[in-house]
Amino acid sequence: MREITYAEALREAMSEEMRKDNRIIFMGEDIGVYGGAFGVSRGMVEEFGEERVRDTPISELAITGCAVGAAMTGLLPIVEIMFSDFITLAMEPLANQGAKNRFQFGGQGSVPMVLRTPGGSGTGAAEQHSQSLEAWVCHVPGLKVVVPSTPYDAKGLLKSAIYDPNPVVFFEQKLLYRTKGPVPEPGDEYTVPLGKADIKREGGDLTLITYGRMVPRCLKVAEEMAGKGVDTELIDIRTLVPLDRETLIASAKKTGKVLIVHEACRTGGFGGEIAAVIADSEAFFYLDAPIRRLGGLDVPIPYNPRLEAQVVPTEEKIGEAIESLL
Repeated sequence: MREITYAEALREAMSEEMRKDNRIIFMGEDIGVYGGAFGVSRGMVEEFGEERVRDTPISELAITGCAVGAAMTGLLPIVEIMFSDFITLAMEPLANQGAKNRFQFGGQGSVPMVLRTPGGSGTGAAEQHSQSLEAWVCHVPGLKVVVPSTPYDAKGLLKSAIYDPNPVVFFEQKLLYRTKGPVPEPGDEYTVPLGKADIKREGGDLTLITYGRMVPRCLKVAEEMAGKGVDTELIDIRTLVPLDRETLIASAKKTGKVLIVHEACRTGGFGGEIAAVIADSEAFFYLDAPIRRLGGLDVPIPYNPRLEAQVVPTEEKIGEAIESLL
């Protein structure tokens, strides 16, 4: 199977579906001629034109509001918010309108839109361009939340998100854009369903649950721990909402020990929800130790690269947490 980058996989997903369905439009700041802040949409305006690939004013509120309205009236809009930090400016139409439309009208309406946005630290973009805010939107009923970790999943999950009748917030960790991985040829159609976790590595000593940028980092640590005789099961949850509770519970019952790792701040992070799901299930009676969470520090992301690197879980911290739990 060929290997392409995470960014190329996203572009392929959008382009392939736009060729098949004229209802799909793409909106955002600098996504047209410039090709997007991270180059994801290069060449798309040349193929699809300015009517379907729309450069917008610098107003996340206006962009998202237009997308919600367009989705309500039959289009399939994809929005790119240049940095996930700026969903703070888009929350009114996203959380108060888009997320609630189907409920308000008894399922007669739908808001099939995707809000794509790069998040996370690691690029030296400092505190206002480096946050991981996925837990915020998970708290809003009616929104689906996706965080792919590989090019394969990025393409397959985005295709599924485009046709979902609910608003989907699609987080893309910035450091993953240039990573490469196997993806089927454009003619080989596939999708990845929302709400299904992926067991990246099977094991029996400990369950390691994570998503996004932390997946390759945790996988590397799991392989290193195998050299020490520790058999780690690694689960990439892929979609936070809906959450694949069955896979998490089954793994916790099998291993008896659970470590949850995410880049976002530990306090209020999505790891707390994962821990509650396991603790509230029959898996609780199989646990040999308390569920552990390893998240980012509860501080704004520093600009200094050495400090920035230490704010989120490092390979060393993940390894120490595994050894401590065992």
